[in-house]
Amino acid sequence: MLVKKNLFSSYTRMGAGRKTQPVGPPYSEISFPFCRNLRKNQLGGVIFGCKNSTLKECLSKQLFGLPALHYFYVKNIEPGLPLFLFNYSDRKIHGIFEAASKGQMYIDHHAWSVDCSEITQYPAQVKVRVRLQCQPLSEDRFGQIIKENYFSRNHFWFELDHIQANKLNSLLVFSALAPATPSPQSMKWRAVPQPLPSHETPPKKGESFEMPESEAEHFTDSSGTNSIEITSSLDGDDQLDTHIAVNEVKEDEKDLVHMKLKALSLGRKIQDLSLPDNPNAAPNNNSNVNEDENNNQFSVKKSDQEVPPEVEKNEESLSPPFEYQQSIEQMKQEFEELATFKKIQTQKSSYLERKLIEATLEIQHLKDRCIMLESACNLPLAPVEKIAIESSEEMHLDNRESLFLIGGFDGESWLSAMDLYWPSQNVVKSLKPMSIVRSYSSVVKLNGEIYVFGGGDGNVWYDTVESYSPFHNEWTSRPSLNQKKGCLAGAALSDKIFSIGGGDGDSCFSDVEMLDLEVGRWISTRSMLNKRFAVAAAELNGALYVTGGYNGVDYLKSAERFDPREHSWTKIPDMNTRRGCHSMVVLNGKLHALGGFDGSTMVSSVEVFDPRREAWITGEQMNQPRGYFAAAVVKETIHVIGGVKVGENIVERVENYKEDKGWQENCTKMVGKRCFCSAIAL
Repeated sequence: MLVKKNLFSSYTRMGAGRKTQPVGPPYSEISFPFCRNLRKNQLGGVIFGCKNSTLKECLSKQLFGLPALHYFYVKNIEPGLPLFLFNYSDRKIHGIFEAASKGQMYIDHHAWSVDCSEITQYPAQVKVRVRLQCQPLSEDRFGQIIKENYFSRNHFWFELDHIQANKLNSLLVFSALAPATPSPQSMKWRAVPQPLPSHETPPKKGESFEMPESEAEHFTDSSGTNSIEITSSLDGDDQLDTHIAVNEVKEDEKDLVHMKLKALSLGRKIQDLSLPDNPNAAPNNNSNVNEDENNNQFSVKKSDQEVPPEVEKNEESLSPPFEYQQSIEQMKQEFEELATFKKIQTQKSSYLERKLIEATLEIQHLKDRCIMLESACNLPLAPVEKIAIESSEEMHLDNRESLFLIGGFDGESWLSAMDLYWPSQNVVKSLKPMSIVRSYSSVVKLNGEIYVFGGGDGNVWYDTVESYSPFHNEWTSRPSLNQKKGCLAGAALSDKIFSIGGGDGDSCFSDVEMLDLEVGRWISTRSMLNKRFAVAAAELNGALYVTGGYNGVDYLKSAERFDPREHSWTKIPDMNTRRGCHSMVVLNGKLHALGGFDGSTMVSSVEVFDPRREAWITGEQMNQPRGYFAAAVVKETIHVIGGVKVGENIVERVENYKEDKGWQENCTKMVGKRCFCSAIAL
């Protein structure tokens, strides 16, 4: 064993554990990843950017483009994929477009350049075509649909998953069609279906109505919109197919209907119709019909001769018989009622689809409410701080003000939990847990995902690695470390992940491994100058810093720096205090080494390293001595959660540090007991 037997009892069966710390500047200084890293089968659509000065060229050339870094996902675009164009000048989105080619580099080498003479700054390109021309939408209308894509107030990732793309398609279609809903007076019919029998009436409101395919008609609004068929799927389980047909019809087509009906009743040749008293008798096709003006009755005159020419000339001026006039008026009325019915059904379909979008958002709110309610129900009966059970939107929770708590030990069992914690609101939201219980591990963020590696379950050490996607709430297995280890440190540098030091319960390591995602495995790189178990590490200004730890004999106060340009570790000034199983974070361009174990007791001291002065200075002490705790920086504030203070006592208080306010202590039952855990903020 690497730690004295009388220290932390059952917690230290694995050796001197350490808490992993966030590895990067505070939120305001983060350089956000440029993409969501969606896989090809997850990509439902892509938003491209433009300005007023480039919008016309995008549309005239039917070509969209982005900077070269975005080729990472532009290459996944296939013909037919929905595309959208966001204008930064007025912050409106245009659509709906679709890809007419695969995403490629340099389709047009000189697009969007001055006089087409310079190489384009936007080489990740795709040819496009218009799928449906819609009115552009302002950001306050479409922003809610892609709210998960926002990584700052005015910037969002351009990749859309299938649900987001379908919702955005539907919203653009509603914007195009909803303002032009036709009124009954403005509706015109393009063709005439077979007339309804006089004894049938149009379906009443609420009854289903099925029209034969041969009689299906399109209707239009007064603006003359072209025929469109739309199918929208807003959720994986809830689908709503809406078919809207809109056709332009001229006013004289209505007259044509009347003329055809008139011709149908009279015929081009006046024929004798047999109208016997017996209603079941078949009509005689050799009869001509004439009206008796004296008694207004029909008389039948049999004749095989053609109608005289003078009668045929005046045929257009003849009025149809009164009985036929009634039939014509009745059919006209039925057509008008049917048109009104179709209009109502179309309005209902549009309304239901809008409500489905609202319902989808409300479902997410209710899920948040349920999670918070479950958390509140699990609280002890002792009086605690009152927690408002509201949805994350109602509480104005911002994910950028949260941090992730990963794994650890709660005093009774080892944890696989993954929780999202808002320190300012004292709210915890449970996320999908890891595939295994994991403590004494290290955590690093890269390309919008959280990587957790090493650690153990209280009995054995791991070499396994897994990553978490906040956008999909899913864990993915990643290449394993070269050896099993725990109480190690981690940091990200130049799109690489570094695993630093640690141990396996028998030996302490100075080894450093690097995960190159393009290579797909961990590569051994330059080792540290000292063996360091329960070490802390952080990245600052493009260099890696490590402090303290246990070398198998004693706890250390030494520190080292790795500069990738020199590819070597260099000793830097020692800390004032020996410490291991501590944390180190970056705040306002300076390293902060927090708490830990000095070889005999837990400490509450804090030391600050300014790389410009190359010196450690004593910082303001924490209120509680602690080690094996989680620490992260959110909005220029250090948050310290859990840990061990004396013996087997787990700290239940959260401390927050801001430079102008010092350390403030909060008791939070929402987080509960937790030690040997990790924390990181996006």
